[in-house]
Amino acid sequence: MAQSGVIRGFVYDNKTGEPVIFTNVVLKGTSLGSTTDQNGFYSITKIPAGDYTIQVSYLGYQTLEEAISVEDDDILTQKLYLKEQNVQLETFEVSAEKEEARTEVKMSMTKLTPKQITKMPSVGGQPDLAQYLQVLPGVVFTGDQGGQLYIRGGSPIQNKVLLDGMIVYNPFHSIGLFSVFDTDILRNADVYTGGFNAEYGGRISSIMDITTKDGNKRYHTGKISANPFGAKLSVEGPLKRAKERGDGTVSYLFSGKTSYLEQTSKSLYSYVDSAGLPFNFNDFYGKVSFNTESGSKFNVFGLNFNDRVNFSENSSLNWVNSGFGSNFVLVPATSPVLVSGDFSYSTYDILFEEQGAGERRSSIDGFNFGLDFSYFLGQNTVKWGFEFLGFSTDFRFFNPLGREISQTENTTEFGIYGKTKLTSGKWIFDPSFRLHYYATLSTFSPEPRLGVKFNATSNLRFKFAGGLYSQNLIAANSDRDIVNLFYGFLSGPEDLQSEFTQKDGSTRDVTHKLQKSAHAILGAEYDLNRRMNINVEGYYKGFGQLTNVNRDKIFKDNADNSEKPDSLKKDFIIESGDAYGIDFVFKYEYKRLYLWAVYSHSYVRRWDGIREYFPVFDRRHNINLLGTYGFGKDANWELSARWNLGSGLPFTPTQGFYQKFTFEDGIYSDYSTANTNQVGILYGEINSKRLPYYHRLDINIKRTIVLGEVSELELNAGVTNAYNRANIFYFDRVSFERVNQLPILPSFGLSLRF
Repeated sequence: MAQSGVIRGFVYDNKTGEPVIFTNVVLKGTSLGSTTDQNGFYSITKIPAGDYTIQVSYLGYQTLEEAISVEDDDILTQKLYLKEQNVQLETFEVSAEKEEARTEVKMSMTKLTPKQITKMPSVGGQPDLAQYLQVLPGVVFTGDQGGQLYIRGGSPIQNKVLLDGMIVYNPFHSIGLFSVFDTDILRNADVYTGGFNAEYGGRISSIMDITTKDGNKRYHTGKISANPFGAKLSVEGPLKRAKERGDGTVSYLFSGKTSYLEQTSKSLYSYVDSAGLPFNFNDFYGKVSFNTESGSKFNVFGLNFNDRVNFSENSSLNWVNSGFGSNFVLVPATSPVLVSGDFSYSTYDILFEEQGAGERRSSIDGFNFGLDFSYFLGQNTVKWGFEFLGFSTDFRFFNPLGREISQTENTTEFGIYGKTKLTSGKWIFDPSFRLHYYATLSTFSPEPRLGVKFNATSNLRFKFAGGLYSQNLIAANSDRDIVNLFYGFLSGPEDLQSEFTQKDGSTRDVTHKLQKSAHAILGAEYDLNRRMNINVEGYYKGFGQLTNVNRDKIFKDNADNSEKPDSLKKDFIIESGDAYGIDFVFKYEYKRLYLWAVYSHSYVRRWDGIREYFPVFDRRHNINLLGTYGFGKDANWELSARWNLGSGLPFTPTQGFYQKFTFEDGIYSDYSTANTNQVGILYGEINSKRLPYYHRLDINIKRTIVLGEVSELELNAGVTNAYNRANIFYFDRVSFERVNQLPILPSFGLSLRF
């Protein structure tokens, strides 16, 4: 067998030292090449001995060519530095995105970068990940205030959010226009809306994997911004510069942002509420990155996110998410393997107080640790790794019938996985397998998964993905809430029914306490030309077993009530359900014009053993249209607009009212003569009615003024809900008053990059 060599390394921006991600690295004149990952790493294997020219081409940078010699059994590590392109080319021959579409399955997966996020019209001119996620296919957004993201039939608890490897338990603030992440420090976000491979575990619906930059390795830079909603500051720079190109470095990154909307809205948006919009938050993130000569690196980081809301004199919500962690990438000198890992510890505490309904309190804290090993074998790759995590939950809740439900649990989980990419002609196969062990429940969950792509032509590709998924963590929210302001957490409870009644009337034994799902997704990609692309995906998610808070509990689960049915005494119940639909995506990008159009048609249903119902996030139709156009000299003006239309979400109607008698004197209370001021609500059939359609238009314009080589001023103006649509937020059943989402909100902001 002929001997061969390996060329690997990292591609960096020559100006900042940041990795250049998702760019092509090829050996000129051959079919050998690779695409850089989120760390800028590339690996070209099975190279015959000889002399070659490495070529790197990427939009916005000068094409780089470097000569290199390869001998038998060589493992060469080559750092490559790209310089910015001074003149914008009219055409671009090599597309990393197109190449990746041909060589990767990429089923139900969207790669987001800060450049893409800034194409969204943004509140106050501050682009935010939360606003861009709302335009992705399969994503349902429930509103501006108290909004949550539901992804292809999964609730927020079924979506795993990772920040540099750390689990983030609540990534969105109560005002749904903002996430906890600062766009200016993000490097990349991979969003999987289903069918994800075995690298990810512990969730049954979707994954959001976010990485941050390492910080500028050459200069101290930063950005300061302000608008009526809030302000932010980000800074980065070297703690140890490289004396020569390729030397090791130490860099830092810090970001802080705050909201003062409650204060400014009293004067700027007093027509909304004279008391002001009650949203306040603070987000802080810091990171130090150590980079070696070989490209290996080690990062340490910490974060603190908090949210404070007073919706009225009678209700308030507060939560805090904080933690610290580390991650690393190791490039062994004598082995073609790439080793990466992470460790983190985080806590999350939330408290919701509502007069007449008691309080809801939840906390979760825990750690996660993982190691991954990647091998590159020509066009094929092999990756395996393991993950170890543990967390504790503390939860207290009152159900709609006034019964207290509480739980304190400690949970440990261990997962090991293996995956590979196999290329054969026009076929690409991504088989993977995960074995996840839930120690507290003494339960193994074997989870096979598969992704397939067939390149029918250079422009037409068919793809499939599917697999089995499980999780132990469940949400502590009330199905009676039209808007779920409170989102607490608890682990798989012991207090479950022993039998589950299925829709056909038969029963099955409940043999485990996990939530489980199966995904099947079929799709096609078609490039109409070099600038236009259509993507169509049909999906099905079968939720074979779910756990929910028992809305019907009226008896304590004790010996006195041993004859009562489980459905009336257990704290939690078993449910099943399914979600299915189809997503259409159209994308056009050429020069200064960017267009993005999405239509989603979906169904979500749940069965709780007694009734079938639609959950509160079941939206039948969802349309998102996005356009961005740059104009003026050097495209220093940019106009963007986004329009969203969503059909009505389900809600539970009010059937009637009654005088609520509290028996304050115990058995001596005389209900025939006593009067109370408390009103009880008799609910109708759960989620049997629909709210009105939701639609909103956002417009933004910005002007960039170059002040110097590394400094610029950006002025922006925008309007949220431009035609002042009265979208419903919630309806107060007792006072019979409708409360709407945010009305028209004009804003102006500026940011200075230095």
